[in-house]
Amino acid sequence: MVKIGPAFGDYIRLEKSQKHQSHSSRSYSIRSYILPVILIISVTLITARLFFLQIIKGESFRNLSDTNRTRTVPIYAPRGIIFDRAGVPLVFNVPGFREPPTGGSAAGGDGKTKLIDKNEALRLLSEGKNNLEVDILREYPYKNAFSHVLGYIGQISKEELKQKEFSNYKSGDLIGKIGIEREYENKLAGINGKELAEVDSMGKIIRKLGQTDPLPGQNITLTLDIVLQKTAFNAAKDVKKGAVIVSTPKGEILALLSIPSFDQNLFTMGEGYVVAEDVRYKNISEILLDSESQPLLNRAIGGTYPPGSTFKLVVAAAGLEDKIIDKNFAIKDTGVLSLGSFSFSNWYFTQYGRTDGEVNVVKAIQRSNDIFFYKLAELVGVDKISQFAEKFGLGEKLGIDLTGEQAGIVPTQEWKKRVMGENWYLGDTYHYGIGQGFLLVTPLQVNVWTQAIANKGVIYKPHLLLSQSEVKTQKFLSNETASLIREGMIEACNTGGVAWPLFDFKIKGKPVSIACKTGTAQHGGEDTMPHAWITLFAPSEKPEIIVTVLSEASGEGSNIAAPIAKKILEEWFGR
Repeated sequence: MVKIGPAFGDYIRLEKSQKHQSHSSRSYSIRSYILPVILIISVTLITARLFFLQIIKGESFRNLSDTNRTRTVPIYAPRGIIFDRAGVPLVFNVPGFREPPTGGSAAGGDGKTKLIDKNEALRLLSEGKNNLEVDILREYPYKNAFSHVLGYIGQISKEELKQKEFSNYKSGDLIGKIGIEREYENKLAGINGKELAEVDSMGKIIRKLGQTDPLPGQNITLTLDIVLQKTAFNAAKDVKKGAVIVSTPKGEILALLSIPSFDQNLFTMGEGYVVAEDVRYKNISEILLDSESQPLLNRAIGGTYPPGSTFKLVVAAAGLEDKIIDKNFAIKDTGVLSLGSFSFSNWYFTQYGRTDGEVNVVKAIQRSNDIFFYKLAELVGVDKISQFAEKFGLGEKLGIDLTGEQAGIVPTQEWKKRVMGENWYLGDTYHYGIGQGFLLVTPLQVNVWTQAIANKGVIYKPHLLLSQSEVKTQKFLSNETASLIREGMIEACNTGGVAWPLFDFKIKGKPVSIACKTGTAQHGGEDTMPHAWITLFAPSEKPEIIVTVLSEASGEGSNIAAPIAKKILEEWFGR
């Protein structure tokens, strides 16, 4: 170690001491500021967080807090009542409950509103359920008889929620699904109210805090006649698939039936509802899974079929109005027409080996003579027949106030070329002349062209809401044409005609004149039974009622459809 001399020793030691003291002083000074800075930062963060929670998010958290101690309970508005033309209610609103979807799924995890009757609700409440809501269930007292025309209600779908007309609805709401319930949803649906209630930690209501009353839906009155609808339903009880339409000459629908039908209460009265023993479908699954009979299809307006000989009325009108034939025009019934290797026979010759001799338009309708209408169709031509068919309302929707109506098919030469890639042949014209081939119509269209003949060429828009009738098509038939066709239809319902169940029709000994046309429409293969048709109006001179009956794949119109129509006429005129 080097010894420091006296000249420098004290100085050096003093310098080192001063440096050490200066460093310690600075360290102490920095440490003295750290704690206040931390405290300031902490207070600032706490203040900022309190500001965020109480000022910025205060309302939101207060709402959440209120939600924990309060509950908004919906008060469901009753739907409007649907009445028949005489003021008889066709639906009822009855007390019930619903279990709404929670967290995106209802009880059972299916995401649907669950309708519950009183007995089921009591069971659930005893098990501790506390989310049941008081509701008003829809009951259909006449069940299967009105299933398609009235329809039913059900939970709104995701697709329906996207539609403009349902912009004010929310998931879980119930709406009309088919029939009148769907068509007049905007009238029948009310506006729900709500009740604010205080609840405890278990969700039990302690007291009510306020209430907004619901607004009931509007009542509506239909053109339907409840007795006539039930008569049609009972008359057609043996029909497997088909339709019945009864109307007035001004387009008021008195009865509209599609078969098979179903009990709508299965959709609306909760899972505990039990159908009658004689009802075909016992639950909703059976209805939805029957792809062969398609019970949800409204065949009266949405089923399309070859009309068979009922279409001969339209062909006759086309020939008379175009002056191709008149009352004196006649064709000799040869029994069979040969066209190359094909033959086209008359039903009378096929079944009995006989012919009708000289046939004019009145006799052709009376006897439903195929030979006459083969030749008449050839004279008029396919395109002119189709043009005239469109005047009768074929090939378009008629605008009835029900969803699901179909337009059918009115073929032309161009249509066959475009759709099938084939030319139109004379054999196609022959088939067309007797309502076969490519032609497809709805039972409603058959009913409306019958109305046109009853009204001498005036068509009223078919409708179910009881209101002023609306003319759809102005007069397009001459009085002479209408009279000749009417005469043939009257003869068809009398001795010598083909509608034998309606011969000498009387009510309480008093004769009632009927104008009718039967139809037996081939479809499918040779082993398939034909569709049975009849369409008529009565009394023939001053029509009050128009009846159209279709029984699918069941036989001849005179044997199957005519007896059903007769029972409806007996009820109407028996009053």
